[in-house]
Amino acid sequence: MKVVIISRTLYPKFAPRSMRTSSLAIELSKQGHNVTVYAVLGKYDYTNFEKKHDIIVKNLGPTKWSKINSDEKSVPPTFFEKVISKILKKPLEFPDIELMFKTNKVLKEESNIDLLVTIAIPFPIHWGAALFKSKHKDRFPKTWIADCGDPYMGNGFIKHPFYFKYVEKWFCRKADFITIPIEKAKKAYYQEFLDKIRVIPQGFDFVLNDEKEIPKNNVPFFIYAGGFNPSFRDPRPFLEYLLTVKIEFKFIVYSQSNFLLDPYVNLLKGKLEVMDYIPRDELLIKMKTADFLLNIENLSEVQTPSKLIDYAISGRPILSLSQNEKDYTKVDEFLLGKYTNQLRIENISQYHISNVAASFIKLTEQ
Repeated sequence: MKVVIISRTLYPKFAPRSMRTSSLAIELSKQGHNVTVYAVLGKYDYTNFEKKHDIIVKNLGPTKWSKINSDEKSVPPTFFEKVISKILKKPLEFPDIELMFKTNKVLKEESNIDLLVTIAIPFPIHWGAALFKSKHKDRFPKTWIADCGDPYMGNGFIKHPFYFKYVEKWFCRKADFITIPIEKAKKAYYQEFLDKIRVIPQGFDFVLNDEKEIPKNNVPFFIYAGGFNPSFRDPRPFLEYLLTVKIEFKFIVYSQSNFLLDPYVNLLKGKLEVMDYIPRDELLIKMKTADFLLNIENLSEVQTPSKLIDYAISGRPILSLSQNEKDYTKVDEFLLGKYTNQLRIENISQYHISNVAASFIKLTEQ
C-alpha cells in the first residue's frame, strides 16, 4: 500500500506531532507499506534515516513565513516577521496558512496514493488536502485520514474568529476519517461529523518490563517533562507549595518553558533543577530512576498530554495534580513513598505503535 503522510515536522524535532509523524511512518514501513513523508525540513541529513527505516522523506517547504521546521532548533523570526505575524495570526491563521498551499502543491506531485494521513496541528495542512480534493477529486487518494492532536474551533484555550468554523466544516466534509487521541475530545467537534471520528491514541514503540526496579534514592526524587503555560498548565501554585514542604526532595524539570520556573530555582535552593529537553530514549531511562513522576493536568478535558504514556511506560508512580489544586495532601504522601493515590494508565498496550498503525490501516478497509 502506498502511504503519504504530511506533517509540519518529524524527527529529530522533539514535539508530540513530530513524534506522531515519525513513529507512525516508521511502523507503517515496518509493516510492509510504501511510505513517503512530507514535512518542513531544516538542515538535518535524512540519508541514514531513510535507509534505516525504508522511508522516503521529502520537503514540504521551504516556507517563507513559517519558521518552525524539523530541526531541533528552528530559525527564529525577525522583528518584522514577528510584527506581521502578530497582526495577521488570528484573522488569517498566519503564518501557518502558508502550509495549506504547500500541502496542495505536493499532492499534485504524487499519484496513486492508497492512504493519505495529514497531521495537525497546524490545521492548514488539513485545509491544503481539502483544497486539492476540491479541484482534483479524480486524482485524490483512496482514503484520507485527518489526524488531529488537539481540536480547532472546539479548543478551550485558543479562540479563533467565527468564520473559521466554515473552514473546519469544509475540511471535515472532505476527509474520510478524522482521528483524535481521546474519547472525550469528540465533544470538541461538530456533531454532524461524529460518524467520521475515530479514536486512535498517540503511539510509542516500547517493551513493558513486569519486573520493575524500585529506585534507591537518598532523598525523594521526581521528574516533570514537558511544556508549561500560564493559562492552562501553570506550575507556580505547585512550586509555591513546595516552598513550604519540610521534607528533603529533588525535583528535575525537562522543559523549554523556563520563564515560569526561573524565580523558584533560587528560592528552592538546589531542590529544583531545570534542564532542556533530551531525546525520548534518554528521558525514559532518567524517568525509571525517579521515585515518581509529576503530571499537571490540562484544564480542558478534551486534551490530554501524551507524556502520560511515556510516564506509564517508565513504570514509575504518577502524581497527577490540577493546576487549581486545593489539597496537596497527595504531594506529602508521595514524598513519603505512599502511592495509593497515583494516577493509573489503563490498557497500556493500546498505545503500542504496532496497534496504532494497524488502526490506521483498518480504516482503509471500511
